Amino acid sequence: MQKCPCESGLNYSECCEKYISGKARPATAELLMRARYSAYSKVEVEYLKKTLAPESRHDFDMAATKKWAEVAVWKGLKILSTKNGLENDSKGVVEFVATYTAEGETLEHHEVSQFRKSDTGDWYFIDGDAHTHKEGESHQHYEKPQTVIREAPKIERNGPCTCGSGKKYKKCCGLNN
Repeated sequence: MQKCPCESGLNYSECCEKYISGKARPATAELLMRARYSAYSKVEVEYLKKTLAPESRHDFDMAATKKWAEVAVWKGLKILSTKNGLENDSKGVVEFVATYTAEGETLEHHEVSQFRKSDTGDWYFIDGDAHTHKEGESHQHYEKPQTVIREAPKIERNGPCTCGSGKKYKKCCGLNN
């Protein structure tokens, strides 16, 4: 029996193969992430496209994805963290590192991936924030940056100071900023 590429410890037939073949569907975002990794290692490009959120399919390049999946030697998957993405959730985040060798160099693909569950119960990969490192280089767990929304209007450096001094902001309260 062949172990599953996703490193769950299960045999492929008991793990990701049932999702990739369509016999079952992943119940969580993490299970979809694992199945997508296995699909890369097995060059199952149709599954990769099928599990992309519809709005993310416009720039999916089947030929390039297939070529990358074929050229890479997939070494392993480590799930670093998950946030939501369980059976009763509608969204989830999975942070992982996928290790592979390409052109004689071992690389680590570190990504924080966003997932969404449809009304029919199917999980889809939406997008990911990815960084690739040479094996052994440090990489940290990270959160996708959040947009900060200003509560008050921005004070221009050359505008009047908000303290009422009559000076320019940059020459008064903005001096230390």
